[in-house]
Amino acid sequence: MSSQMIVMSNTIKKWVFLLLLSFIWGSSFILIKKGLLGLSPLQLGSFRLVLSALIIFAFGYKSLNGLRKNQWKWLVLSGFLGSFFPSFLFAYAETEVDSTITSILNSLVPLNTVVLGFVLFKIKSNRFQVLGVVLGFIGAVLLILEGAALNPTNNYRYSGLIILATLMYAANVNIIKRYLNEVRPLAIAMANFVAIFIPAFGVLIFSGGLSHATLSSPAFLPALGCVFLLSIFGTALAKILFNTLIQISNPVFASSVTYLMPLVALFWGIIDAEIFNVFQGVAALIILSGIYLANKKSKKKNR
Repeated sequence: MSSQMIVMSNTIKKWVFLLLLSFIWGSSFILIKKGLLGLSPLQLGSFRLVLSALIIFAFGYKSLNGLRKNQWKWLVLSGFLGSFFPSFLFAYAETEVDSTITSILNSLVPLNTVVLGFVLFKIKSNRFQVLGVVLGFIGAVLLILEGAALNPTNNYRYSGLIILATLMYAANVNIIKRYLNEVRPLAIAMANFVAIFIPAFGVLIFSGGLSHATLSSPAFLPALGCVFLLSIFGTALAKILFNTLIQISNPVFASSVTYLMPLVALFWGIIDAEIFNVFQGVAALIILSGIYLANKKSKKKNR
């Protein structure tokens, strides 16, 4: 009975984390869009990373105690793949691609997680997981095609930056699950930002983020407000939650957060006067079906 309660509690916890992360990260794309009204992509990405680092440093500095030397190479790699490069790639992508479409393309993460997990990390996925990510990917493609029809002026060559970021996210998920599964989530986040803080601050200086022209611009403070929300929730808090989710579930379940994010992004898109139609709603239901299958366990035969 006790073990059943523990399993039930863990299952509820996984879904609570998944839904919370979906809302936080699904809201990140509109914040990036608004932040770019007053900042360049390099400035937005570096401000986001520097502010996130300062937030995590404020309450996570003691978490580094006990980390082993052989873990640091994976922690550094995780920091660059899971935070540093994607922050700039998404910022540049949203200069041309609509925020809703960006969130939809981000749904490639679970598919890439399965592929990279099998090819590079020898992590097996069952048939339901494979079918689920494929079905979810089909739903994402339908959303992309409909988004392209509704927004013909978008430059979809920039979508390659998003796809590259999803590959980095997928690699990071597998690294955490395979090599850092016993490390506390806060320690992972803290070590990640220790590794990327100086490069991020360097980019901030290089991009003119602290120049008088930038700081005195009327659009600076509203943009910085969006980046601050993005940093405290979309990066600092979400990174800890996501690291926890990876450890209490599996890479495919954790990365399936990207299937729900487009639904949240679509909501904010409607608020921001972006177009949503019935066909996109059907595609969203296909994505939800993919989540269900991706998290369905195969029945083991006892022989």
